[in-house]
Amino acid sequence: LQKSLNETFGADKYSAARKEVLTNMFSRPMQMALYFCTGVLEDETLFRHYALNVPFYTHFTSPIRRYADVIVHRLLSASLGASSPIRMEKEAIQRQADHCNDRKMASKRVQELSADLFFSIFVRVR
Repeated sequence: LQKSLNETFGADKYSAARKEVLTNMFSRPMQMALYFCTGVLEDETLFRHYALNVPFYTHFTSPIRRYADVIVHRLLSASLGASSPIRMEKEAIQRQADHCNDRKMASKRVQELSADLFFSIFVRVR
């Protein structure tokens, strides 16, 4: 897909803009990653990372960015024996994951609506 898109963009003065718009449009329908507590999900195929083709996958960033990453860091640290276990039931962890997913989805939706609004204004002005 990437090779095909690169050939489609062309090399004129609008090629970078076409690439930006089309990449954004093609990535919108892709399923977003979701936070979940592994102790709650029984189907281990849900742990799989489709694009990387690995059966078990976790991802986190710096714990100063998102609360979900703080939880992952704490759980990972406890599982490695570097800290004491966190005192949360798996259902409570899943509720936190659900809340983080809801906030992430709402943020993505606002971002998309904002882009649509500014694109509409741009088209109207031009």
